Amino acid sequence: MMSRSSSHSVVLREEAVKSQTATRHSYCRAAGEHSAAFRCFPQELVESRNTNRESILDTNTTPHDDDVAAGCGIGTHFSINCVQDDDDQQEKEYVGFASLPNQVHRKSVKKGFNFTLMVAGESGLGKSTLVNSLFLTDLHKDRKLLNAEERISQTVEITKHTVDIEEKGVKLKLTIVDTPGFGDAINNTDCWRPVTDYIDQQFEHYLRDESGLNRKNIQDNRVHCCLYFIPPFGHGLRPVDTEFMKALQDKVNVVPLIAKADCLTPSEIKKLKERIYQFPDCDSDEGEDFKQQDKELKESSPFAVIGSNTVVEAEGQRMRGRLYPWGIVEVENPSHCDFVKLRTMLIRTHMHDLKDITSDCHYENYRAQCIQTMTSKMNVDQQVESLIPILPLATPDVETEKLIKMKDEELKRMQQMLQKMQQQMHEQDL
Repeated sequence: MMSRSSSHSVVLREEAVKSQTATRHSYCRAAGEHSAAFRCFPQELVESRNTNRESILDTNTTPHDDDVAAGCGIGTHFSINCVQDDDDQQEKEYVGFASLPNQVHRKSVKKGFNFTLMVAGESGLGKSTLVNSLFLTDLHKDRKLLNAEERISQTVEITKHTVDIEEKGVKLKLTIVDTPGFGDAINNTDCWRPVTDYIDQQFEHYLRDESGLNRKNIQDNRVHCCLYFIPPFGHGLRPVDTEFMKALQDKVNVVPLIAKADCLTPSEIKKLKERIYQFPDCDSDEGEDFKQQDKELKESSPFAVIGSNTVVEAEGQRMRGRLYPWGIVEVENPSHCDFVKLRTMLIRTHMHDLKDITSDCHYENYRAQCIQTMTSKMNVDQQVESLIPILPLATPDVETEKLIKMKDEELKRMQQMLQKMQQQMHEQDL
């Protein structure tokens, strides 16, 4: 028969083993609930082990180290599996459309960009010099300067200069449209007519290419922006300046500039700006940084600019500017002129906006007018040829929508025919 002391020790040993097993399972469950518990699991288990050992040593019993070690191994292995499961779960929840901006960026950089800039104004206001200063290039290497007699008899011409520029792997095809002879004649009546005709011609070429069969390689020669140079002398806008901007405001983005701002004092520049132009407000959903930048541009418009391709040195620093007996005018100094703000607006922040407005607003207006004219002409021809009285014409908006739908249906039919022809050719090849 077993004595009372031996039976008491056996009971204590069984209770110690049970508490040890329960402790191991509780730590494993806690580790499964949160992966962060894996880091503190071994230390807590050691503390629990020491506590159990002290309680068991009082009853002359020894815990099983193999059980404790097995508990630690199970918890660590389970933590690794849980981390891997979290990574797999995140990978399954990731669809991938967040990389679309990277795809667009890669294709856009590979394709390159194009921008067409028109400069208009009297001769001698620094148009070519400012363009060279903006893009750090020389577009007028072989330019011939005319004397006073030749300028009087000269008519308004349109000249194009195209140059390919690359910066940090981004390629830009820049086209500068110059208007020599504008405003140089004694009688400047309708001197802006060649400019508006040229803009309409580019819209017409783009409309024909867009309506053709091969629309893959369409060249966009539409004018995206027009820099209009205002003379610094006088007390505001002249009649020719007002008529020019009125004639072009519905066809192209016009940015007025005060040329040769170093001829004016700061107070004169401020008064002249108040009489000319107000910069439009940005959208309300833009960021705070963009709104602040737009506010600064609005306060500075119209931009008083200075152009220079000469590098001067002063106090050990080299800069682009103009050297006068009384000092140096720095082109890129915001306290001297608005050249930096013009470059920021035209190239760094609003170049794509100018292209979007040209495409979505000015070109669409021209396209709608062309369709409306074609529709009216077709209806007039039908009225002349038909002997049956025709109902009154519908409103232009309704007719425009009908013609657009007819054009879309015709394009769809042509695309279907091309697909059928390609399939037949493919079957013949097989």
